[in-house]
Amino acid sequence: MTTVGWLPDGAEALFGDGATAEDAYGLLTVDVPAESWTSALRAARDDLGCSYFDWLSAVDEPGTGIRVCAHVVALPGAGQGIRRLVLRTTVPHEAPALPTATGVYAGAGWHERETHEMFGVDFTDHPHLAPLLLPDAFEGHPLRKDFVLAARVVKTWPGAKEPGESGHGGPKRRTMLPPG
Repeated sequence: MTTVGWLPDGAEALFGDGATAEDAYGLLTVDVPAESWTSALRAARDDLGCSYFDWLSAVDEPGTGIRVCAHVVALPGAGQGIRRLVLRTTVPHEAPALPTATGVYAGAGWHERETHEMFGVDFTDHPHLAPLLLPDAFEGHPLRKDFVLAARVVKTWPGAKEPGESGHGGPKRRTMLPPG
């Protein structure tokens, strides 16, 4: 069992079976299985002192699933600086669901609502998983890679032509010559 970064023990010992850790550029990243999500967050808070919840979001990775990430921080203590930790897990595209983190970090509520709306991840037992940013009649999850931007399909992109090419008869941009 090897320790990584500022972890006092191996990743599996702290976060459970299947957990892996890496440290790069002062950011400790721990990947856990989806079934260990809330217990890993609880271990980060209780065992590692990560009492500050910063953010939670997701990334759609085609062919892999939706990776949910939470950034938590252990604030400076006696002789220690700020210690940052990103906990990640991956849920399948077909049934993206995780237990809510609001029981561990109350501040996760808003972030889970946004992630639910933008990526379609269902946070089970969330106290109020209601729409947050999109209109009520909106269909789909706009930050998923399979979401089609309707505005790009309906009309052409307005910046498709250079000045002087639009046929309006306006002046053409002067051609720049290379230096020298």
